[in-house]
Amino acid sequence: MNNFIHEISNSITLLHRYSKQAIAITIDISLCILCTWLAFILRLEELILFKDLNFYPALISVIIAIPIFWLFGLYRTIFRYTDLSIIFTIFTSILVYGLLYFLVIGVYGISEIPRSIGIIQPMLLFFMILISRLSVKYLLTNSYNFKNKISKRKNVLIYGAGDAGRQLIIALENSPEFKVAGIIDDNEQFHRQVLLGQTIYSPSKLERLIKVKNINLVFLALPSISRNKRNQIIEQLKKYKLAVKTLPSISEIVDGRITVSDIKDLNIEDLLNREQVKPDLKMLNKNINSKIVMVTGAGGSIGSELCRQIIRLKPNKLLLLEFNEFALYKIYEELKIYNKDLNIISLLVNAQNQSKLEKIFETFKVDTVYHAAAYKHVPLVEENICAGVENNVFSTLAIAKASILKKVSNLVFVSSDKAVRPTNIMGASKRLAELCMQAINEDIKDTSTNFSIVRFGNVLESSGSVIPKFKNQIKNGGPVTLTHKDVTRYFMTVTEAAQLVIQAGAMGKKSEVFILDMGKSIKIIDLIYKMINLSGLSIKDNKNPEGDIEVKITGLRPGEKLYEELLIGENSQKTNHPRIQKTEESFIPLNQLELDLNNLKRLINENKANEVKKFLDNTLKLYKSNSQIVDSIYTEELFSSSLQKNPLLNEEKKIK
Repeated sequence: MNNFIHEISNSITLLHRYSKQAIAITIDISLCILCTWLAFILRLEELILFKDLNFYPALISVIIAIPIFWLFGLYRTIFRYTDLSIIFTIFTSILVYGLLYFLVIGVYGISEIPRSIGIIQPMLLFFMILISRLSVKYLLTNSYNFKNKISKRKNVLIYGAGDAGRQLIIALENSPEFKVAGIIDDNEQFHRQVLLGQTIYSPSKLERLIKVKNINLVFLALPSISRNKRNQIIEQLKKYKLAVKTLPSISEIVDGRITVSDIKDLNIEDLLNREQVKPDLKMLNKNINSKIVMVTGAGGSIGSELCRQIIRLKPNKLLLLEFNEFALYKIYEELKIYNKDLNIISLLVNAQNQSKLEKIFETFKVDTVYHAAAYKHVPLVEENICAGVENNVFSTLAIAKASILKKVSNLVFVSSDKAVRPTNIMGASKRLAELCMQAINEDIKDTSTNFSIVRFGNVLESSGSVIPKFKNQIKNGGPVTLTHKDVTRYFMTVTEAAQLVIQAGAMGKKSEVFILDMGKSIKIIDLIYKMINLSGLSIKDNKNPEGDIEVKITGLRPGEKLYEELLIGENSQKTNHPRIQKTEESFIPLNQLELDLNNLKRLINENKANEVKKFLDNTLKLYKSNSQIVDSIYTEELFSSSLQKNPLLNEEKKIK
């Protein structure tokens, strides 16, 4: 019998919306007729055969009821999601219907029809309509839940009994994946109370709930709490080996980017002991509001986030400069959704092309440039030395010269902590780019262009970041690969990084180097352990050989440092922003630097990777490479040369 009901319910669910509306209208017409018949029986206190019923009152009921029910939205409601508000809607619609019906039957009157029918019939119809809606909801919901039982829904706990928790319970009511088994909240006033049918428990009951109700997943419905408080809760949950998911932040919900029912995996930024400082709106607006702004590398991680921040500050025009066609298309389409009215211009241009840059600056009268175009992936740049140095150094040189020639008001260069005492080509190229900016600005005394250099560490979830790699490795069952157990890094969210870049740029004068406060450095292996634990999995090691995920140490990659620094010297100074410091660092005079750069350009054109590396060694006093040359072209050429001398090397390579 149950299966038969489920089959019918499923068939109804699959019908087109108009077909469902037609069924609902047919049911209501039948109820109008039925209630008229019952009203006569109650009024006359005797059984009247249906065939002897006077059909005029029934016809009038149908003519009045159906249009009113339609206007009140009774045929637009999805029955399976019907809630208590339907009672009020039905009551209101029946009240309007009853007044009109009574005017016709009770006041105007129809011969041989008792006037009291005009009162009795609407009362009966109210209960019949209400029962019909609730019955359909019950049948469809049970059918839906029956399918869910078959699919073995996961029992979950919701942490947070506030508005977000309440909305989450509603969102999960008909979820095919999750079944709410209870609510956890720190507020003692909520304990043992019931919210939408779910009991609210103290966190002290967590262990018992996990065992009794077979819980392996917790939803954090706490979108507005501080990061410190969130970390305390995460630490509390970690020991139970529960998977943790979270609701979006209030800002994401308000911006319309995401809804409260959109549950996502716990962001790694939630594990940082770092509260974001509220940005200074005046500094944000200074170089952007009502100005013409250009972002180079607009399709990259930092560049794209800069663009998202910029359009909220209402520039006059936004220019997207990007060499990667797909990346440019992607960010352009995204930004047009955010702001359809803003004039956004896509420029498929190589940032090294100074003549094109000059033409762009002159044509569009650019006020502010954020230079974020760069190759930043350390191992890849080590394997492509000439390309990495050429892009990172000469794009910056071209941008700086073009900005001065065409009187761009502000140029902000996005640098890296890897430029400080670099041990790899990427860091060395960034430091050389900084020197170009400093030398040009110092040499041209009367320039109206303000140069700023902003230096910061790793950005969470950026392209090439280890975090997405770790997530995928955990998802695939491991192992999670780490280069060294003692590796530490500074981390910052991409949103905060972009905001601080904009604010630092607003303070820039005479090629100052701004350093963003990255907080405390994080030991990467600790981060991995947290990610594994909060995925509901255990670490597989000598102490726990039956664990789920193994952490494998692979050894430091070419050019990789154990730890990063932000300052070359010790002369940092405070600024008006608590998260931004500035420093003045030594540089190479432009006349000397240009001679060196001409030589560097020649070496790059000739693809002499070893000579390029030697150049960096000689030019940058603080550059100390920690690896041999692994440039792909150079090593292949070296091997081919050796092969000519010793053909047996090829066989050895195949064996390896």
